[in-house]
Amino acid sequence: MGDVEKAVPAGEHEDESNEEEEEGGEAGTRPGRTTTSLLQNPAVLAAMQNGLGKLVGQSSGYVASLPAPVRRRIKALKKLQMESTNIEAKFYEEIHALECKYHELYTPLYAKRALIASGEYDPTEEECEWPSEDEDEEEEELAEGVKEKAKVEDEKAKAETAGKEGEQAKGVPGFWLTIFNNVEMLAEMVQENDAPVLELLEDVKITFSERDPMGFTLHFHFAKNDFFTNSVLTKQYDMKCLPDPEDPFSFEGPEIFKCVGCPIDWLPGKNLTVKQVKKKQKHKSKGSVRTVTKQVKADSFFNFFEPPTIPDDPKAEVDEDTQALLTADFEIGHYIRERIVPRAVLFFTGEALDEEESDEEDSDEEEDDEDADSDQDEDFDPSKAKENPECKQQ
Repeated sequence: MGDVEKAVPAGEHEDESNEEEEEGGEAGTRPGRTTTSLLQNPAVLAAMQNGLGKLVGQSSGYVASLPAPVRRRIKALKKLQMESTNIEAKFYEEIHALECKYHELYTPLYAKRALIASGEYDPTEEECEWPSEDEDEEEEELAEGVKEKAKVEDEKAKAETAGKEGEQAKGVPGFWLTIFNNVEMLAEMVQENDAPVLELLEDVKITFSERDPMGFTLHFHFAKNDFFTNSVLTKQYDMKCLPDPEDPFSFEGPEIFKCVGCPIDWLPGKNLTVKQVKKKQKHKSKGSVRTVTKQVKADSFFNFFEPPTIPDDPKAEVDEDTQALLTADFEIGHYIRERIVPRAVLFFTGEALDEEESDEEDSDEEEDDEDADSDQDEDFDPSKAKENPECKQQ
């Protein structure tokens, strides 16, 4: 064992040179220590990770090195994979059709929700029966006699204030505005000037298009207001469910590829999507200065109904800023359709947000595990796979 420990490539001359460097007080760090110090430098680590990141996904040449008959069989396997991908596309088309069918069953429930939230319908006592943890705890602490007395007093108080409170608290005030403020991606869109209009948002409905193209439309129903004359604002999302001919194996189901808003008929001076800005202009020849008023775009939730236009040619290039806006828009539209409309009351109370935070924590842990396995060349060479050191015999 002692001989193994001394089997170092460097000999006595290296030891002497190291000693001389250490005595000189300059560059006396041994090579091993230099490497360690470099690896502890965040800038060096970042550069190394960036370089390695560029290599991920590049072909190792393994498949190209295989015998021709094997490569031929791999082509046959890819053809089978393409058939599987086409079947998957059909599967998602049927799922969309099923979603359209079941949406008809949800519609009456959503309609009643809108009537209650807007105050057009006041639910009966039976319809309001729902267990509450706070109420259950309070009831357990109260004796039967005390509960009965509290009930009588409560009914008396209700009768005295029914006229006053009935007019003040109609339905569920600010139902949709509260939901929008609770959801981070929507809260970022809502500006202070938007709040008075969104308080008058009575309902958000969805209609589905089964094909030509498949997709969905969001309908925002507003009460009469002092800002625009529209009673309904719409946002249409078109989807495709076909593998990309140039990259078919990237197919993961239906995706939104286009969205169309609607014109808003603003009343004079009430357009929330623009603002007046005063600028000073200097005359080139005379040198005089004048103040001009310009109309520029303003941040507003209602810009949602005027998304960037997409070229009709699917191969046309879209600049990065426009693509970023479209991607965010698609995510918002999908989230409203998939999560907010079906579970509106839970977003109002915040319960849906708690559930999603818990789900995000779980998914983050799963992604960390997946990332540990994802640093693999696209063209994996099994002959270069290293043996797991933990599995070596001692």
